[in-house]
Amino acid sequence: MKPEVGELFDLSGTTAAVTGASRGIGLAVARLLAAAGADVIGISGSMPDGASAARDAVEGEGRAFTPVRTDLADAGQVAELGALLVEREVGVLVNNGGTIRRAPAAEHSDADFDHVLNVNLRATWTLSRDVGRAMLARGSGRIVTVASMLSFQGGITVPGYTASKSAVAGLTKALANEWAHRGVNVNAVAPGYVTTDNTEALRADPDRNRSILDRIPAGRWAEPEDIAGAVLFLCSRAADYVHGVVLPVDGGWLAR
Repeated sequence: MKPEVGELFDLSGTTAAVTGASRGIGLAVARLLAAAGADVIGISGSMPDGASAARDAVEGEGRAFTPVRTDLADAGQVAELGALLVEREVGVLVNNGGTIRRAPAAEHSDADFDHVLNVNLRATWTLSRDVGRAMLARGSGRIVTVASMLSFQGGITVPGYTASKSAVAGLTKALANEWAHRGVNVNAVAPGYVTTDNTEALRADPDRNRSILDRIPAGRWAEPEDIAGAVLFLCSRAADYVHGVVLPVDGGWLAR
């Protein structure tokens, strides 16, 4: 029997873990996954003190919310988080948590470079490996990583960020190659320019803001909810045959 449309996007009975869930894209993803029926574990460096918005969003959809405070730059804390998510039998993992450090390449410090890679890449790898191992044992699961337009382009003054997001795209494909035939879908979204804390400096610069808008066929910056819809698709049964995709959600940026 063919599933109904609503069934394709129904995550009832699923526990989803979302890193960087306290604001921006992560908050929008947590809310939408809850609206689809998932209970949500929200992870952030500011949890549980910063959990109010995420808790309100998830519980407002009638689902259970669990806040977890984790510094994604700390390998020990990330390993502990992975063990917790395995214990909770997480069926959906969204590796959204990320950071950025801006400086011209010739002045970009090793400390900034390493910090960005630890948060954006190393934490994504560790959590995907540890949670993915448990998904493989069950024969099912969804992992969504958050790449970037800079997985395809070089960017300016963000060499660490570009390196990390390019690697996230490659890691997504590598995991999909090994895990697709075992029931675990691994895919990525690549957001364009989104109205989040990470882009506040760009939006505050009139010239830079205008140059960005002029290139986006959609004529506007993305809202976090624009990215969350794509994440929900990749977490749903509608994406059963989607593996190793890096899906641009960019208002047409790459098409220009």
